[in-house]
Amino acid sequence: MADKKTAEVKLHMLGPRATEKTYLEQTKRTYVFPVKKSMGKQAIAKMVEEEFNVKVTDVRTLIRDGKKTKFSKGKHAYPGITHRQDKKYAYVTLAEGNSIRVFDEPEKEEKKTSAKEAKKADKNAGKENK
Repeated sequence: MADKKTAEVKLHMLGPRATEKTYLEQTKRTYVFPVKKSMGKQAIAKMVEEEFNVKVTDVRTLIRDGKKTKFSKGKHAYPGITHRQDKKYAYVTLAEGNSIRVFDEPEKEEKKTSAKEAKKADKNAGKENK
């Protein structure tokens, strides 16, 4: 039964959010994760450390209330108000030197050739073929 709970929790730990605001936070080594509302800070820290092999120094949590939405059952029915689900986010700060790849960034690109060098290479290849 314990395995089922851990598997269920891991489904909610898909990866850090990739937005403009979270990208700015990443410069401070802080990553934002959507988590279950029932998870505590220690559980979040442990899960991030195991999942991404990093050292967590701080965890802050935030619960965003669900938005109000109106609904109606028919043309003359009195419209009602309901709420969307609340969401919980964890702001996880990592130790110095640790990072998590969120965006598909190339590791390190090879030195790019300039346009002039590319033309010279094409001309040399043409001369070799003759």
